[in-house]
Amino acid sequence: MPLPRALAVPTVVVAVVALLTGCGASETVSAAAPTSGAEGKTTYPLTLENCGREVTVEAPPERIVSLDQNSTEILLSLGLAERMVGTASWTDPVLDSLAADNARVPRLSDNAPSYEVVLGADPDFVTASFGRHFAQGGVATRDRFAETGIPSYLSPTDCEGAVSINGGGTRTIALTEDVLYGEIRDLAAIFDVPSRGETLIASLQQRAAAAVDGVDFGGRTVAFWFADTKTPYVAGGLGAAARLAAATGMINAFPDRTDDWPAVGWESVVDADPAVLVLGDLRRDRFPGDRLADKIAFLESDPLTSTLTAVREKRFIALHGAEMNPSIRFVDGLEKIRAWWDENRSAL
Repeated sequence: MPLPRALAVPTVVVAVVALLTGCGASETVSAAAPTSGAEGKTTYPLTLENCGREVTVEAPPERIVSLDQNSTEILLSLGLAERMVGTASWTDPVLDSLAADNARVPRLSDNAPSYEVVLGADPDFVTASFGRHFAQGGVATRDRFAETGIPSYLSPTDCEGAVSINGGGTRTIALTEDVLYGEIRDLAAIFDVPSRGETLIASLQQRAAAAVDGVDFGGRTVAFWFADTKTPYVAGGLGAAARLAAATGMINAFPDRTDDWPAVGWESVVDADPAVLVLGDLRRDRFPGDRLADKIAFLESDPLTSTLTAVREKRFIALHGAEMNPSIRFVDGLEKIRAWWDENRSAL
């Protein structure tokens, strides 16, 4: 399902913009960066603290399996396609800029692969964005991967200490961009491309600052609907989607929900009556209403949801699922919100 959060990050990163880092508490992070040599190369063996456990690599991994699209797009952005032997768990098409490299990497599954399928790719390193893959009943636990000599890495955006949010934990601290930047630095260090990590972070920071410059929805309420027409999954108040709202001057309609994507009743959405609806434009068919057209058709035809102000005024902003989750695509989400604002602010 949707998104997660984190606590253990190896380095402090400058916030993308004061507005983004200023709303809500964020975790305490260490000031120590991954070990590098004099020329900025990684010194091995490298040991990192990752979501309550130590990850040690003796040399740059050469056969990577990524279990989530968010992780995959970071690895591709770091220029690591030639080292990737499998990807999985896709909600959307890959970024256009990464499509050529992504086409070179086998897709093990559109959703979660089995443990046997992952082992069949013969990986020497496994990454995941969401802890459900490493939980009992998921792909395999991190201990099981370790038993076969395969180090694993879980995005710190899904962690508070050793607890995985998506793996059954509860978020208590608001997610910030710094945690994502820490993940990029971690992966860049593990794969001995630290300068590429810094270049990627700088690009994200610059784009995000430009996207929010001058944008202010004036405290209007917004609900983010990820999926499911029966019992909609909407954004809670501490996850990545809530950051998008805060960065652009909107107020999340469900600020007290601690789950990243709690399931609520449509009556709750109608009671909140958000001024704007951000709709997940998912390119999959896992839940009813995954696709944007299906969402809009439901909203406009259902006797209850058709009474919503945002529906009557057609105030819909479409974002891909990856743009509402903690990933490098949060910048694309900000840019799309900015584009909608530029076109529609006079009618708000």
